[in-house]
Amino acid sequence: MTAIAKQELETVGKNYDRDKMFKVRGMTRDAIRAIAAAVKPGMLEEDAVEMAKDILAEKKMLRGWHDVYVRFGANTTKTFGAASDPGIRLGEDDIFFIDIGPIWNNLEGDGGETFVIGSDKEKLRCANDAREIFHEVRKYWLKTGGSGRKLYEIAAAAAKQRGWVLNLDLSGHRISDFPHAAVYEGPMAEVDFCPSAQLWVLEIHIWNVDHTYGGFFEDMLLDDSYFS
Repeated sequence: MTAIAKQELETVGKNYDRDKMFKVRGMTRDAIRAIAAAVKPGMLEEDAVEMAKDILAEKKMLRGWHDVYVRFGANTTKTFGAASDPGIRLGEDDIFFIDIGPIWNNLEGDGGETFVIGSDKEKLRCANDAREIFHEVRKYWLKTGGSGRKLYEIAAAAAKQRGWVLNLDLSGHRISDFPHAAVYEGPMAEVDFCPSAQLWVLEIHIWNVDHTYGGFFEDMLLDDSYFS
């Protein structure tokens, strides 16, 4: 895509406010931590989703530009938008992730993270590797100014090197004032220019070769100072 296309795809609307975008990012990360702290072994995934919605409502962040996802166990391999298998309870040595996209003051938040119950070493590695791959790709973006397409080539290679499979159906997207989809709703992995900071989120969704569990991490593309 040309420089003109970059300018067009990174257009923001009348409600856009850079400082408030960072505020909603912080609120989103706080909400993820609050939801994770309330998830307990034995809980049904469906109940966890309703609990997450209650927490978001208390924070006045219930309305979202995408559904609230809390995925347990085998459902952590489900891609964005896919329905979870029903009746899954969180085990004592298990894995889950949270993915929320709340709207606050007509500005979009989006974030996701994986958590592990118990001490299963491979599940812990999966959760940690999703985060580490995110930062490896983000640092490549900072250093090289690589295109969205190149970032996901790097992500796929980083996942393979660690023994995971990268889900390329979740490959980053725009974020802005609501709705970003009015400007561009396609994946970041298809853009041939360097995505600008704060206007795009990087998503990393991996799973094991047996496709029995996965890990997820998502946040804005930002420099190191935002992740200290």
